Amino acid sequence: MQLASRFAHCSPMLRADHPLSDDQIRAVVPSIYAEAPHESRSERYSYIPTATVLFELRKEGFEPFMVCQTRVRHEDRREYTKHMLRLRHASQIDGSEANEIILLNSHDGTSSYQMLAGMFRFVCQNGLVCGDTMTDVRVHHKGNVTEHVIEGAYEVLKGFERVEESRDSMRAITLDENEATVFANSALSLKYDGASKPVPITESQVLAPRRFDDRRFDLWSVFNRVQENLVKGGLSGRSARGRHQRTRAVEGIDQNVRLNRALWLLADGMRQLKA
Repeated sequence: MQLASRFAHCSPMLRADHPLSDDQIRAVVPSIYAEAPHESRSERYSYIPTATVLFELRKEGFEPFMVCQTRVRHEDRREYTKHMLRLRHASQIDGSEANEIILLNSHDGTSSYQMLAGMFRFVCQNGLVCGDTMTDVRVHHKGNVTEHVIEGAYEVLKGFERVEESRDSMRAITLDENEATVFANSALSLKYDGASKPVPITESQVLAPRRFDDRRFDLWSVFNRVQENLVKGGLSGRSARGRHQRTRAVEGIDQNVRLNRALWLLADGMRQLKA
């Protein structure tokens, strides 16, 4: 699955533990509030600003908790460039995780509206992206865009039932040491493009818990430890030439989502094998 948009390293980003206001969002991601499409768009381009869609989504109970937009080389595109919001519905938050709808769009023609399923884990402040492609909804800038986006948001919302079933099944499955190592090795191959070159870190490093509560051996805990270590980076390793290095965090939004979805599919595949 290829994302409708690609975000650059260190994109302007804001995340909070409470719904973000328009003033907070506008200060970091002004492209959401573009008053018109970029001048490169033709008359056939159906312009519905993301701010209008966000207003309607808020009326339906969806609130933004994270926003981001790409950095641009040409300043004239800053107000129109690709952007992302992660929204939660009031009915989809529990004590440890929150389901999130990931909404992507642009006002310069480089991206359609796209919605993906995500999950935010409060304990590690890390956002998972679910790998089920059934929750990948795209809406092009044609016709009644706002209505189709809202319909798409509810379609993704319904898909969370399957996501939660998979999560609960993973929690009920225990992995032995060999199985956890196999999972970690496969995850390293996903991170390092099939491991055609020497991998700078080991399976034991990506399996290491960062907090006491994660020292469990169920598939869900193993998956979350591996995901957090690979995405957040900071692990000590050796380069192909033997030089000491620390792994980098996966900060590019496109790369982050791609790796997250691949890891989810890996974990869900293990769940099906062990069920």
